[in-house]
Amino acid sequence: MGIVERKEREREEMRKLILDAARKLFLENGFDKVSIRNIADEIEYSPATIYLYYKDKNELFFALHQTAFTKMIEEFAPIEQIEQPMDKLIEMGRLYLRFAFENPELYDLMFIMTAPIDALECREDIWDDGDRAFSILQQIVQACIDTGTIKHPDAEQAALMIWSSVHGLAALHLRRRLSMFGEEHVKTLVDETFNLFLNTIKKGL
Repeated sequence: MGIVERKEREREEMRKLILDAARKLFLENGFDKVSIRNIADEIEYSPATIYLYYKDKNELFFALHQTAFTKMIEEFAPIEQIEQPMDKLIEMGRLYLRFAFENPELYDLMFIMTAPIDALECREDIWDDGDRAFSILQQIVQACIDTGTIKHPDAEQAALMIWSSVHGLAALHLRRRLSMFGEEHVKTLVDETFNLFLNTIKKGL
């Protein structure tokens, strides 16, 4: 490995170290209560080191946010092989729930953790990653409308209703609000509730 390649690898390792520490502190303490110095202390480096990679806390949050959404969208890839729009929608819902349950910290950062939306103004488009993910859902819903499997005429409204319902199920589970049903029963309950929601959509959304 040459000097340039080694230095780039070291820079990537440092970025990962910083992002991992920032994610941990943001989730534990909340965005507002975490400072660059706190993150520097966590990794045992000076704040100046972090500023070599990220100009401020907002840019750090954006980097975490972008990484999380990229991972989720990559996991939606299998739906591209499915022909029927309703089957695509069903599989996307299942993949979304699986992502949430297998990546609780990332999901928390993306959809649950309180953080100022201006933290995303590091880019011209506020929450561009969220818009990209929602667009995938909306396109599938539009295809369902076009083929008559969803009766509601407005794809944006229908997609938002579907997303909010599935997100609610994920959030309840991740925040342990379903623990009253018993740990052994929760997974089955979530699966069956999702199936009930899908049947409701098929019958008349």
